[in-house]
Amino acid sequence: MLGWKWSLIHWDECAIELAWVVVEEGNTYRLRKLTKDGDDNAIIYVDQALMNVLKWQKERQDAERERLGDLWVDHDLVFARDGFKLYRGEAGGPQDPEKVSARWRTARNRLHLPENFRLHDWRASKITNDLDAHENPVEVSANARHHSPGYTMARYGRRRAEGAKKLAASCASRLGLSSLV
Repeated sequence: MLGWKWSLIHWDECAIELAWVVVEEGNTYRLRKLTKDGDDNAIIYVDQALMNVLKWQKERQDAERERLGDLWVDHDLVFARDGFKLYRGEAGGPQDPEKVSARWRTARNRLHLPENFRLHDWRASKITNDLDAHENPVEVSANARHHSPGYTMARYGRRRAEGAKKLAASCASRLGLSSLV
């Protein structure tokens, strides 16, 4: 998420193009082209609630940009470094992932979440919830940017008794076995 760019947010489609990632270089951070899975057109689809959060973030960031004036150097980043404790580099550039993690730990403690609850766990929860809601595993896998639906199902899918019963009944019905009862 630290590499998300405003120009790659597709507002009308509720989609985010993933093209950049933040990497450490010496004692600073820079953007590098995303090369995961060799996918040059990596797009994830999100819901309107997340798009609303992004709109709020854009408004907040626009106010910060106006407040800082020339101290803000625009890198088009959704989650750019703000003016808080600005001492090295400029506002608007990539954030230090370690500092983001530290802020998360503070927020996690304030929310009384378990100590081992990571930001990445929200992604895993979404995948599990999508599969529990019987969403298409191919689409869930593609949106999670996994290399295959098989991987997604092996990692997140668990045998669901109700789903297995429904599958068995459907199969029996197609074969005409349900009329034998």
